[in-house]
Amino acid sequence: MAARPKKVVLAYSGGLDTSVILKWLQTEYGCEVITFTADLGQGGELEPAREKALLLGIKPENIFIEDVRDEFVRDYVFPMFRANTVYEGQYLLGTSIARPLIAKKQIDIANKLGADAVAHGATGKGNDQVRFEMSYYALKPDVRIVAPWREWHLDSRTKLIAFAEEHQIPIAKDKRGEAPFSVDANLLHSSSEGKVLEDPNVEADEMVYQRTISPEAAPDKPTTIVIGFEKGDPVTLDGKKLGPADMLAALNKLGHDNGIGRLDLVENRFVGMKSRGVYETPGGTILLQAHRAIESITLDRGAMHLKDELMPRYAELIYNGFWFAPEREMLQAAIDHSQAMVAGTVTLKLYKGNVIVTGRESPYSLYAKDLVTFEEDGGAYDQKDAGGFIKLNALRLRTLGVRNAKK
Repeated sequence: MAARPKKVVLAYSGGLDTSVILKWLQTEYGCEVITFTADLGQGGELEPAREKALLLGIKPENIFIEDVRDEFVRDYVFPMFRANTVYEGQYLLGTSIARPLIAKKQIDIANKLGADAVAHGATGKGNDQVRFEMSYYALKPDVRIVAPWREWHLDSRTKLIAFAEEHQIPIAKDKRGEAPFSVDANLLHSSSEGKVLEDPNVEADEMVYQRTISPEAAPDKPTTIVIGFEKGDPVTLDGKKLGPADMLAALNKLGHDNGIGRLDLVENRFVGMKSRGVYETPGGTILLQAHRAIESITLDRGAMHLKDELMPRYAELIYNGFWFAPEREMLQAAIDHSQAMVAGTVTLKLYKGNVIVTGRESPYSLYAKDLVTFEEDGGAYDQKDAGGFIKLNALRLRTLGVRNAKK
């Protein structure tokens, strides 16, 4: 039997589940608990998490609350968007991309304070347990991981509340009833799953949506914006320079107001089951279209097509929790190399859930008007050359045709 952990760094939100986990760690293992709460732009005040941790007996020096919004967007979200990353053709990976950062911060604290274990509140059926633990092991191979949902008997809301009452854990009035669905949010997206959303054939109620108005309720007049890029990352909005977190927040507001970024998806979890989720990624949806537009004039065809081939594998690595794996880092190096001249501006119209590209311009543009014009091109392209080009590329097809004609 493994030795009991002595000092545990817990990913702590201050909500009912992680507060119960905090107390459970103290009662079950008798260990010292250190809490880490990340401000990822999920909204709401984080100070109540500090107050609740203090109430539950955590020493002030063992409570860590950190604003990681810029780090999250700069070092995780933007690198992912340089690859135009979508999982299974639709999902922009808003939950997946946040987990490695939280895990990294927990390990940093564990190393700093000499903790021998880390803990998370992910359930035993979802993907997050994999993402957290893959990251923990990559960064600290000998770390002890405590996953309460795989260990304890508190397998219902009733049991959680009973445990909280027994140990005098404050419970907000709105947390006593059964939640109609679960929500995870950060600066990139909000994710809603479970309960009333479990039937994939039933339309999600409007109350599910946290980050967007409905496309039907969006203005009847389009909103025009201009995003400026440098090395594949957005740096200006309508000519104003913005930092990473401020940029994504501004795009989120524009997306919200124009009903952009809703997705109702049935996805394949890494653990083997299908799940239905309702996602909102307003700013990310705008950014994806803008980034593809600036790449369309600055990337060579071969580089662009290779990126498109690599992207599904890259997306799968992030979704499955392999952010710190060498193959993800290898792919990132190739992707980042491709972005050296992905710079310029993209003009877009936002209208009733749609992101419409209307212009793109770059000092490094590969688009040559003299090559595509139907007018005189000054000899830049000899149309007669196309005949030989086509004939050579058709050689194998002609050879097959001759053979098949003999059948």
